[in-house]
Amino acid sequence: MKIIQKPAKCLILLKSNFYHDDRGIFYESYSKKKYNDIGIVDNFVQSNISISKKNVLRGLHYRILKPQSQLLTIIDGEIFDVVVDLRKNSKTFLKSFSYRLKSDGTMNQIFMGKGFAHGFLVLSNEAILHYKVSEIFDANDDYGLIWNDPDLNIKWPTRKIKISDKDNNNSHLNDVIESFK
Repeated sequence: MKIIQKPAKCLILLKSNFYHDDRGIFYESYSKKKYNDIGIVDNFVQSNISISKKNVLRGLHYRILKPQSQLLTIIDGEIFDVVVDLRKNSKTFLKSFSYRLKSDGTMNQIFMGKGFAHGFLVLSNEAILHYKVSEIFDANDDYGLIWNDPDLNIKWPTRKIKISDKDNNNSHLNDVIESFK
């Protein structure tokens, strides 16, 4: 595993070490010791798989009562990944970060510490994602930012999206800021 970029404290983009031969590909998606050595010391308690079709947009999700850290690995496909810093005391508070994550051996992992909103748009025909999270899912602590909020100014690569009604009715950034006060 190699660190590609650290755009903010507790936000790390990673590339797995891929081993190719005539049988296929092998890579290690997580090793507690190796990730601890680079500062990812979170205790992951749940794993999730997401399979989404082209132009599906999921997010931007976050939690308030029990914020969770996430280690996301793209298993197959390509996504436009977006992270928004909701940590009040952070130098990058309310800043959004976006990246293309691919399963082709380039940048295929992102670690988000506690306090970020996260979402993604599928660019390939299908994308399979694996999440390791530090908190068990709680529907009562599941919130979202609206994907097209002009204050976030996210440059999504397409406007042809498929989105759930729930995500399409997420809050605007200004309302979220008021709830943090």
